[in-house]
Amino acid sequence: MKVRDIMTRDPSTLAPTATLGEAATIMKQEDCGSVPVVEAGRLIGIVTDRDIVVRVVAAGKDPKTELVSEAMTADPVTVEPDASVDEAQRVMADRQVRRLPVVEDGKLVGLVVIGQVARGDDARDVGETLKDVSEKGSGRSSHARG
Repeated sequence: MKVRDIMTRDPSTLAPTATLGEAATIMKQEDCGSVPVVEAGRLIGIVTDRDIVVRVVAAGKDPKTELVSEAMTADPVTVEPDASVDEAQRVMADRQVRRLPVVEDGKLVGLVVIGQVARGDDARDVGETLKDVSEKGSGRSSHARG
């Protein structure tokens, strides 16, 4: 099975000039924990709910005025749409991420999260992937290692 078969197509995105308040609003509306950041159709970063809390709120900054570009992780780990679900799962475990932007020719075409991998693959394997992602984490953003 390919990533394109399970990914969310056309995910909500933000410009780097959007505020983190706008990012939080999208996350609430979409019931998600991350939003890809694009400029001229090209993926340049990803911002997570954790980025907002750790890099902004905990630092005493105002998310209503801070820009996405100030808290996002630039150049996040990605996967191509023709990659296998197994490959996406390996990337998630190796790079300790739960969300992978799907990029084709530099352009964002989708987003795959660990829950989608779980539905498309052996649940036991996905459990191991989630365990690897969680145990290796050091408290940094889930995309900071990208």
